Amino acid sequence: MRIGELAKATGTKAETIRYYEREGILPAADRTDSNYRDYSTDHLATLTFVRRARELGFSMAQVRELLALSDHDEKPCLDVDLLVQQQLAEVERKIADLSALRDELGQMLRSCQADKIGECQIIGSLGRRAIA
Repeated sequence: MRIGELAKATGTKAETIRYYEREGILPAADRTDSNYRDYSTDHLATLTFVRRARELGFSMAQVRELLALSDHDEKPCLDVDLLVQQQLAEVERKIADLSALRDELGQMLRSCQADKIGECQIIGSLGRRAIA
């Protein structure tokens, strides 16, 4: 299949596919006689794998590692488990950060009962002007 077909099948932009090829994440495609890239079902499977891993928040380094591990069917799953545990811990950290941010914004909103910007506690708490 050509790059446009692969892009459509995976929801990936053609430039991203070319980038993945340049970076060695996606194997280089064979070329047709007219020099078009000719992608196989293996390319489709690899790109789908990469896209899903990226959607789950894995870094490109982690994606590379997962791809390398996926080539060894007989190896124990421990290394994959460790990568997923690390990613889960990162997601939980981000959730905690977002929860704290939500609480802080809610507190800011509750603290301001002013009618005018000049008396606004939110503007003051952001440091724009001193709070009286």
